[in-house]
Amino acid sequence: MKVWGHIANCLKNSGACALVTVAETGGSTPRETGARMVVRPDGSFFGTIGGGTLEFEAIRKAAKAAATSQAGFEMMTVSLGPDLGQCCGGRAKIALEVLTGEHLRQAERLAEAEQNAGPFTTRSEIKGGMVLSRNLVEDTATSHFELINGSDGKSDILIEQFGEIRRPLFLFGAGHVGKALVLALAPLPFSIFWIDSRADQFPGAVPANVTKICVPDPAAVLEDAPENAFVLAMTHSHALDEDIMARALLAQKFEYCGVIGSKTKRTRFLKRLKSRGLSDTVLSTMVCPIGMTAIKSKQPAAIAAGIAVELLTRDEARYQQAAASGRLAHQ
Repeated sequence: MKVWGHIANCLKNSGACALVTVAETGGSTPRETGARMVVRPDGSFFGTIGGGTLEFEAIRKAAKAAATSQAGFEMMTVSLGPDLGQCCGGRAKIALEVLTGEHLRQAERLAEAEQNAGPFTTRSEIKGGMVLSRNLVEDTATSHFELINGSDGKSDILIEQFGEIRRPLFLFGAGHVGKALVLALAPLPFSIFWIDSRADQFPGAVPANVTKICVPDPAAVLEDAPENAFVLAMTHSHALDEDIMARALLAQKFEYCGVIGSKTKRTRFLKRLKSRGLSDTVLSTMVCPIGMTAIKSKQPAAIAAGIAVELLTRDEARYQQAAASGRLAHQ
């Protein structure tokens, strides 16, 4: 979610809003640390901290606070079972910050930073129940929200991470399944580069996370693709799919190389790609068929749903591997 974009719009239209953040969790909770909502004074909101009674109460308190048009910051500790009657049994610390018109310039500045592809970190001081100006810092935060006791005993330091981590996905083919997949991935953490040589196959409007690329030689686009990208071929031509897979696999830098098709297509592709000089080790990384094979429907939307599940599963696995090894995910 574009947190600061929503905040800037709320401040322009409503004069005030509240930023609700899951600051800390323990046990079973609906959402993870860093989940956020932006709440207007009238109770309308953007984002979610997991629904249920926790979210309902957070919205109620945030809307009431925003309606005062008084800037401020507070922390609330909630035990989901005893306090709210929820069965999760966990605990959560919720940060509630009211922002007013005086924060508009800051919100616009951070909204601009959100337009960049990766996450960014801010550092601010909390003093007298107020969050002072957030400053962008070069160091990447290890957590989405960290509150540190100040050395003077009168203030605290707030370090936050904003922005979205999105996996680059190079999607070749604007046919029926390609169109369905783009819609299925619209709300998910992917930056999609949608490539086809046929301009008339693209719809006029596409989701915000999609960039349309029309070129006569689609496979050549891979030359400039980042090494952490996922590559997915589902064009109108098996020959073109083969060429895309050959280039992707030979690069030996992409974290996922998949091509739509059956087990028969996989067998033929392996034979043809081997004749191009690709080793068995390299060929073993090619994914075909793609998606959740337990789904038997051949409807484009059903196929797209299965592919979306597979891509999201692989993306999360890569993210966890990167975090475990200490590397910045999705560099």
